Amino acid sequence: MLTMASAAIMLPAILLTGALIGACGIGGVLLVPILTHLGDIPLPQAIAAASLSFALPALVALRPMRHQPELLTRCLPLLGGALLGAAGGALTVHWLSAKSLMFGVMLLVLFAGWRGLRSAHIAATPADILGRNTLFVLGAVVGFGSALTGTGGPVLILPLLMLMRQPLLFAVIASQAIQFPIALASSTVHALEGRLDIKLAAICGLLMLIGSFAGQRVAAGWNVAQLQRMVAILLLAVGSWFAWLLLH
Repeated sequence: MLTMASAAIMLPAILLTGALIGACGIGGVLLVPILTHLGDIPLPQAIAAASLSFALPALVALRPMRHQPELLTRCLPLLGGALLGAAGGALTVHWLSAKSLMFGVMLLVLFAGWRGLRSAHIAATPADILGRNTLFVLGAVVGFGSALTGTGGPVLILPLLMLMRQPLLFAVIASQAIQFPIALASSTVHALEGRLDIKLAAICGLLMLIGSFAGQRVAAGWNVAQLQRMVAILLLAVGSWFAWLLLH
């Protein structure tokens, strides 16, 4: 049972999670630990609620896509792959070890953050643009891993795109948009299996949506170098936090 004291801590923490999503694409990874540690919600229910709630902060990606439709065109194969991958991840959540997957995510996130700080010109000198097939496969892998761990998608796709030296704007927008198909597919499976708390998901989603728009407005004043530095530092912080969770 959620007490007033725990709610007073948990709800602002969820709002901050949304702000981080809007500012640099990462933040959703915090939601499941917030729900389980601060709200005392069982892990399966926390993952299910988080999966659906990510659909709302994904809407922050619509604003830049409306002004730059080429971003939407590039994201579509990624989103299609994520939809299929997330359904598979939600179906196998009981059979695979989320802890071992989280260890792999931790290594990826730490390496991407370290490389992002060392390579100040990654965003300015992008590699070749990824093809549609590559983006589809990448989306499927990210969707599967995200649905399995309840991390929403950005914490996987953002470091991968950074390591592939894709333009930072595309990486951030893609990491926001990919939350929607992952939320749609994984929450459908969770609902059919009786794990989804609609009310909890709606509260989390609304708070993250509000926070996301605020975070996006703040990040609009940053240049590419500042945004890359922020993303790299946050990746290192998240990776370190994953390491702490795995050791305890």
